[in-house]
Amino acid sequence: MDLIKEIVSRAQANKQRIVLPEGTEERTLKAANQILTDEVADLILLGNPSEIEEAAKKWGLGNISKATIIDPATSPKKEEYAQLLFELRKKKGMTIEEAHQKVQDPLFYGCLMIKAGDADGQLAGARNTTGNVLRPALQIIKTAPGITCVSGAMLLLTKAPNYGKNGILVMGDVAVTPVPDAGQLAQIAVCTARTAKAVAGIDPKVAMLSFSTKGSAKHEVVDKVVEATKLAREMAPGLSIDGELQADAALVPSVGESKAPGSEIAGHANVLVVPNLEVGNISYKLVQRLGHAEAIGPILQGIARPVNDLSRGCSIEDVYTMVAVTANQAIAAKEQK
Repeated sequence: MDLIKEIVSRAQANKQRIVLPEGTEERTLKAANQILTDEVADLILLGNPSEIEEAAKKWGLGNISKATIIDPATSPKKEEYAQLLFELRKKKGMTIEEAHQKVQDPLFYGCLMIKAGDADGQLAGARNTTGNVLRPALQIIKTAPGITCVSGAMLLLTKAPNYGKNGILVMGDVAVTPVPDAGQLAQIAVCTARTAKAVAGIDPKVAMLSFSTKGSAKHEVVDKVVEATKLAREMAPGLSIDGELQADAALVPSVGESKAPGSEIAGHANVLVVPNLEVGNISYKLVQRLGHAEAIGPILQGIARPVNDLSRGCSIEDVYTMVAVTANQAIAAKEQK
């Protein structure tokens, strides 16, 4: 069974309530119909019910009626959610009037559903920017305990089965924090390891990547990776992690043995943590284009409950896969409580 089928199968076995705030968007609705057909998740579509029903009829989506459809503007829970938002944000200067206005925004409404325990995760971004998707998540759901830094992981399904877990690798951060300090990089390492376990079913072996292996080069950016490795070990004492390692030392057993003798991670890494966003973004795109790897994500991590951000150029298949990924994260978040 390939990884995507495994992710879908885990979601089907433990159905989660996933909010899709862009309830009238064509790709979202078409993916939602297939999710409901395959019983991957219980979906909550936000938007005008008559618009959603009309669109479903137009595109021949016979299973959209199985979703819970809510219009934030007319929802009987909007007063309760406005009060919740006001309580969460009043110290930041939000008035109850502003809360009443914000609650009608589907991106805010969905996050309030999660905060209130009425939903388990959210997926948006087909129409909205990353900033718009993340803002309500950080204001309402907030970061996970012990985490202050949100980041994004990428699943890389490569055609090189001798690396990672049968060619599957997880890389972070590829999406959010441009230049993390040592503390943030440690959090990214811990979160990426959790994502690898929750979504890819991988027993994480984390390599903290650099242009140096075990002191082969001296530079302040190498020092940051060394410090981040130390901090990550303190944050998650049971985590299998090592650094600093060059990419070949992390992945190739013979090189790992030569450059980092005695390391349990060198040559066997399946989770790759890069020193900054520039490296992460360039690296995964090179692997994707030159190595013909399939890249799934970015998968946002560090938020207390899963909220994921689609590319505005996403396909129906991307939406379907990311609903299943979000469901897997929701299952793991409940287990961590």
